Amino acid sequence: MSERRQGWFSRLTDGLSRSSREMTEQISQVLVARPLDQSRLDALEEMLIEADLGPSAAERITRAFAAQKFGKSASEEEVKEALAEAVAAELVPRQGVFDPLAGPRPFVVLFIGVNGSGKTTTLGKIAADLTGRGARVLIAAGDTFRAAAVEQLKVWAERAGADFISRPSGSDAAGLAYDALERARAEHYDVLLIDTAGRLQNKQGLMDELTKMIRVLRKLDPEAPHEVLLVLDATVGRNALAQENIFGNAIGVSGIVMTKLDGTARGGVLVPVAQASDSPIKLIGVGEGVEDLLPFDARAFSRSLVGLEGPFHG
Repeated sequence: MSERRQGWFSRLTDGLSRSSREMTEQISQVLVARPLDQSRLDALEEMLIEADLGPSAAERITRAFAAQKFGKSASEEEVKEALAEAVAAELVPRQGVFDPLAGPRPFVVLFIGVNGSGKTTTLGKIAADLTGRGARVLIAAGDTFRAAAVEQLKVWAERAGADFISRPSGSDAAGLAYDALERARAEHYDVLLIDTAGRLQNKQGLMDELTKMIRVLRKLDPEAPHEVLLVLDATVGRNALAQENIFGNAIGVSGIVMTKLDGTARGGVLVPVAQASDSPIKLIGVGEGVEDLLPFDARAFSRSLVGLEGPFHG
């Protein structure tokens, strides 16, 4: 495995360590070196539900796990490998790819999600990655009602070496989006990243604002935005499901970013979100650093979640 790939796995494993530690301890207590009778399987299903994987996924994973033929004294490694396979089977069909440099120019990405989800930080990390790969990036501060969000985004733009466009507080966000795309086209930017507001207190007003932004962007480019990334915070647990439902039903979400998987969150919440969404998981955040926003790899995630390192064997 390449040094870069090894570093990727290390960051993923470190980021999920809190989630995996709790799960691993329970696995050891419940399953290792004991016969897999019904009471053990019931305990496993309960453990998966507590880890926020959700009842239906927990039932399917337990059923898949029960089909494994273990000896009377299965090792911890064997048990973890089997459990990782079962979790991966849930997630592999929900894995997507985010690659704005493979699309048209300028490639327009709209970031949506509630305030505090990590949306602005995620945008900043993506900008830094793209400029690091030689792309010309323009960032638009579409959350025009929060001065702090605009300032935070400006700092990220400067740090990433990206250009920045904003308007006075209270300006029309759709008008800003239109101006940003007009500039990105005229000045031949590779990628335009647009932040948006996330005020769910006035849910309908927010959805109207977001749909208006999309509508005006399409006046300039019928295909824009090329990506609509919904940013969800893993630390809110199953509340992320409700957020996915609200945004997913109103806006054409093309991919999900799950942030803050390095917190006290149970990383398992990614499983029911993936199952409930029509959109694939494309990126995950496992730390504060720029390099801690990772492409979602379902099999690597599953292994890290149960405390295993490196890729599947075989």
